[in-house]
Amino acid sequence: MARRPRSSRAWRFVLSGVRREADGRAGPRGWGYDSDGQQHSDSDSEPEFSSLSPSIPSAIPVTGESYCNCENQSEAPYCSSLHALHRVRDCRCGEEDEYFDWVWDELNKSTATLLTCDNRKVNFHMEYSCGTAAIRGNKELAEGQHFWEIKMTSPVYGTDMMVGIGTSDVNLDKYRHTFCSLLGKDEDSWGLSYTGLLHHKGDKTNFSSRFGQGSIIGVHLDTWHGTLTFFKNRKCIGVAATKLQNKKFYPMVCSTAAKSSMKVIRSCASRTSLQYLCCFRLRQLLPDYVDTLEVLPLPPGLKQVLHNKLGWVLSMNYSTSKPSSSSSSGSDSDSSCGSDAEACQRKRCRRT
Repeated sequence: MARRPRSSRAWRFVLSGVRREADGRAGPRGWGYDSDGQQHSDSDSEPEFSSLSPSIPSAIPVTGESYCNCENQSEAPYCSSLHALHRVRDCRCGEEDEYFDWVWDELNKSTATLLTCDNRKVNFHMEYSCGTAAIRGNKELAEGQHFWEIKMTSPVYGTDMMVGIGTSDVNLDKYRHTFCSLLGKDEDSWGLSYTGLLHHKGDKTNFSSRFGQGSIIGVHLDTWHGTLTFFKNRKCIGVAATKLQNKKFYPMVCSTAAKSSMKVIRSCASRTSLQYLCCFRLRQLLPDYVDTLEVLPLPPGLKQVLHNKLGWVLSMNYSTSKPSSSSSSGSDSDSSCGSDAEACQRKRCRRT
């Protein structure tokens, strides 16, 4: 009779210990429910044993939510090992930028993280997961406009994988032995979960549809107007928070999933100037074009200057269409992106 590998036996012991601990805290409970009504368990590691039922939703990555239609991002059937879902060659769609205002901080991260790709890609829980790991950017988001995009470069599953912001008071290693939604667990952070829930102060609300491998999550922090806006696959989801003026934040991500990873594919910053406000308004007036500069009758030199300085503003997709019946339940076409941001800007401009 073949012996089980020691690593498998050890992991079975760790997993059973975590489950016993969770059952002891919560009482008799085997399943919970996500925002869309689907069941999930608390397991965040790869299903390596035949005794673990392949019907456990938390071990099945979210698919069909990719930014692109590349073959390596297409929907895949359940597999007994998540290794099979890591592709031989990473998709590079959407990764056009060459300059980055910030990358991940080697000195401010959880122990269960590893940085690659010039510190732009963070890998979580390289062997197995026994808790929550997090990391923040290496630059404080000072006054002005900040926009960045995070690409999900691995299967997305488990208790939580999140994108958001937080202050320097957030303890990134506090929950290294606990599976939880770290961002938004306190008043110092906001986090968007892959389940579509928005977390802050320990509360959670339905905000969007799910995101999975290949999804690009954009974040726009406007410190002048005090707003935090999220995007999914370069389409606005909605304004997540307001009244954020005079606060100092860092970009943050966290994950409980074993062998998961995220990559910074864009990080831009600019001052809140008249030039920025004009470009922002032009984008709102011409939302149907991939790049507003393509249709503006401007000299080539000026177009190049605007592209280098504020190209991200002129390519953001702020939807201003009327909300449909589905938008109230977390649709990605939420019209609050355009209306809320525009109203906040008008209000601030009247004050100044």
